[in-house]
Amino acid sequence: MNFNPNSSIILNIDNDHLDYYKTFENVVKAFNTFAGIVDSNGVLVTNGDDENCLKLKEYTKAKFVTFGINNKNSDFVAENIVFDDNGFPEYDCMKNGEKYIHVKLSVAGYHNVLNSLACIGICDFYKVPKEAIQKALEKFTGASRRLEYKGSFNDVTIFDDYAHHPTEIIATSNAIKNKKYNESWVIFQPHTYSRTKEHLQDFAKALSSFDNIILTDIYAAREKDNGEISSNDIVNEIEKLGKKAICISDFEKIVEYVKENVKPKDMIITLGAGTVTNIGPMLLK
Repeated sequence: MNFNPNSSIILNIDNDHLDYYKTFENVVKAFNTFAGIVDSNGVLVTNGDDENCLKLKEYTKAKFVTFGINNKNSDFVAENIVFDDNGFPEYDCMKNGEKYIHVKLSVAGYHNVLNSLACIGICDFYKVPKEAIQKALEKFTGASRRLEYKGSFNDVTIFDDYAHHPTEIIATSNAIKNKKYNESWVIFQPHTYSRTKEHLQDFAKALSSFDNIILTDIYAAREKDNGEISSNDIVNEIEKLGKKAICISDFEKIVEYVKENVKPKDMIITLGAGTVTNIGPMLLK
């Protein structure tokens, strides 16, 4: 609320940071307020597939531009999406029903199709040449800790991802489905006790899409452990869904367990916003 943006992209509105906002309704109100401070001469680009994002039109004086995959009434729509062996998508970007440009990405997942559409929407407003948009999107190989390739050993690949909310985990899980590998391994470190408690069952559902599931202890961040929730609670919920999961507190023991059980062509993803990012380099070492 302390920014004064000329233009803005809002990718989605989801129920996170409820330790502060308390209710999802308060989250929505915050986004509505933010939409209202975008300059009237600028543009607000937002997700046409997200019902709450569409309602932002009522709160902004800026030009309102939408993007989407499912909502064909969006201003910018991705059609004819295909993926290569790395899980990198390419698609036809349609603007108001007409073909605008063909896009090739060097990052994986449907969520990055949406991210690129958002970029196209704001670039179009500022009259960036189409060729420049195409080249920039293809050249971009990803942000740090967003399905970031860390290396490989014994024909096993390791990726690291910052996802610490169920929606983000699902996006990561969907992104790797278009890659070629044998079995997937996830090493997940829950981030904060309040978030773990609030989304316990959703975490279990999101993680159950991986073949092998390891949890570390909860990363406290700004919070204190009051004994109400632990990673074992997620393990129990995953097992209710018919999947096996284990909790290992010590990172060295996680490394040993993975080394003993992982097979060639498997993929390992370290997942979370805390110190779990250290496990990939430990495995490689």
